[in-house]
Amino acid sequence: MGGIRMRLRAPRGRRERVAAVLVALAVVTMLVQAATVLWRAVVRGWPLAVAVAVSVLLAAAWWQVRRVRLRRAQAELVAVLRLPLDRIDSLGDAEFEFALRDLLVRDGWSAQRVGQAGDQAADVIGRHAQRGRIVLQAKHTTVGGKVDSKVMYQVKGTAGPVHKADVAVVVTNGGFTRDAKAWGERHQVHWVDRERLRQWAEDGVPLHILLRLPARRARRTAVRRAA
Repeated sequence: MGGIRMRLRAPRGRRERVAAVLVALAVVTMLVQAATVLWRAVVRGWPLAVAVAVSVLLAAAWWQVRRVRLRRAQAELVAVLRLPLDRIDSLGDAEFEFALRDLLVRDGWSAQRVGQAGDQAADVIGRHAQRGRIVLQAKHTTVGGKVDSKVMYQVKGTAGPVHKADVAVVVTNGGFTRDAKAWGERHQVHWVDRERLRQWAEDGVPLHILLRLPARRARRTAVRRAA
């Protein structure tokens, strides 16, 4: 069976036509009243709307200016702090640690040099809003010197449990043995050898880009919400 179709018919007779006219007038009157109320609300509220719009525009402009200034300051800092490898080779152990601290600061970390006797495999500790807490173990050596797996074991054993680090890195101006590199990659201990140090210190490549460190803000927010 087909559905029932409703059809509108034209008013019949004088009474129906008058009633239809009255209904139409009532609808028009309601629409006019609604438009009037809306217009009055707009007229009365335009100062607030303009103020909100101006505030939004000013906030956006301030944020853009701030981003430009930060990028400019970062570029100036990178331009100033570039350490060639021959300069790094001439540093002492403590000077090497301070240099690594300065490179972290250049990359946007808040960092301090903590290396001393009994430092438990941490020479520099840094903090980053998006990438957490980092521990650097500095191994200044001769150009041909190599860091072995024992250093990687030590850093792994203290970075998280002792220093509460999210990222552990061993940095040297020399190299790493094959076993040290392989062990570090398996156990999340990053390594920066002479070539990576050149990219970081001379070329100005930020450490988090060089090591492909992920941003941690989203993960921490999820953990916080779950708690």
